[in-house]
Amino acid sequence: MATDLYTHPDYYNMDDLLTEEHKLVRDSVRSWVKQNVSPIIEDHYERAEFPKHLIKGLGEIGAFGPYIPTEYGGPGLDQIAYGLIMQELERCDSGLRSTSSVQSSLVMYPIYKYGNEEQRKKYLPKLASGEFLGCFGLTEPDHGSNPGGMLTNFKDAGDHVILNGSKMWISNAPLSDVAVVWAKDESGRIHGLIVEKGMEGFSAPEMHGKLSLRASITGELLFDNVKVPKANILPNKSGLGAPLGCLDSARFGIAWGALGAAMDCYDQALRYSKERIQFGHPIASFQLTQKKLAEMITEITKAQLLTLRLGQLRNEGRATSAQISMAKRNNVEIALRIAREARQILGAMGITNEFSVMRHMANLESVVTYEGTHDIHLLITGMDITGISSFKREI
Repeated sequence: MATDLYTHPDYYNMDDLLTEEHKLVRDSVRSWVKQNVSPIIEDHYERAEFPKHLIKGLGEIGAFGPYIPTEYGGPGLDQIAYGLIMQELERCDSGLRSTSSVQSSLVMYPIYKYGNEEQRKKYLPKLASGEFLGCFGLTEPDHGSNPGGMLTNFKDAGDHVILNGSKMWISNAPLSDVAVVWAKDESGRIHGLIVEKGMEGFSAPEMHGKLSLRASITGELLFDNVKVPKANILPNKSGLGAPLGCLDSARFGIAWGALGAAMDCYDQALRYSKERIQFGHPIASFQLTQKKLAEMITEITKAQLLTLRLGQLRNEGRATSAQISMAKRNNVEIALRIAREARQILGAMGITNEFSVMRHMANLESVVTYEGTHDIHLLITGMDITGISSFKREI
């Protein structure tokens, strides 16, 4: 069992820009990860098994809904603290961060922002503590980058609605107690519904065969004439903008998380390059190895500045969706590139589970696609700077 020797890179003294609370939160999560997750994550990844015993621990360290106010069971932290928690979790494994990110931004966030007081008090404390696990149902088998084309729908039936349809590639689904599901009403308007485990006609089978995010659990959501009380419909926002607002929060967390994966790969490659001797010298002394390492730390430093500024803007309520898209796309791209370069520095050892680099690389192949693909985020930036949408074409 490998010892977790991780030391975070901070070439531009970024810690000077963090508050004492930020550093305390980050260091607490890092310590918990090193003690409870690092020793077991490779085994769970190889067996494609989600470490569900960690759910309560994630709640205890404030990883579920970090920015949710204390009156609803959350820690009441700011957006930078949320980002730092995601960074520390994904520094260990993207699947771990994904579990927390979904719970926080795609389940708790919409209930807090779009729900009423009764819904907040009923669900948020249990989600914050880890007593409940949640999932987010937006993506469908035939509608990924175009969620507005969804077919899942519900019809009015008095004091409840009848929900039909399916969702696919849903993190946490098989273990979830609640699902925030997006569906169209009879007029075609999109609404969020809280669907609870045990409702007749609702099932969440697990999906198998993943070669990425193997330590997280993924499934489908199937709705066959499910009776959902009207009291479970989120009342304060509808339309496609509602789920997209949740994705903004999640993508913000991903931008920080992917940076954590990049930092871990760099840290391992740097340490190994100083220890690995070839031709009588450590490979860190060779020019091409130094080029790789210098480019890694440069991209990491740029990404650290990008995410910190984005966190400041989000704290002020001024971060735009396009700014969040830029950070998500950039940070996942540099993380993938750094993982691949780190693997080369590690040589054959880089493909073994003695190091986390190959696992990060495989995980990031999912992260570069989900919650907005690399290309879609690029086009969001293009639309923002030109004012012209390239998503819809008249033929």
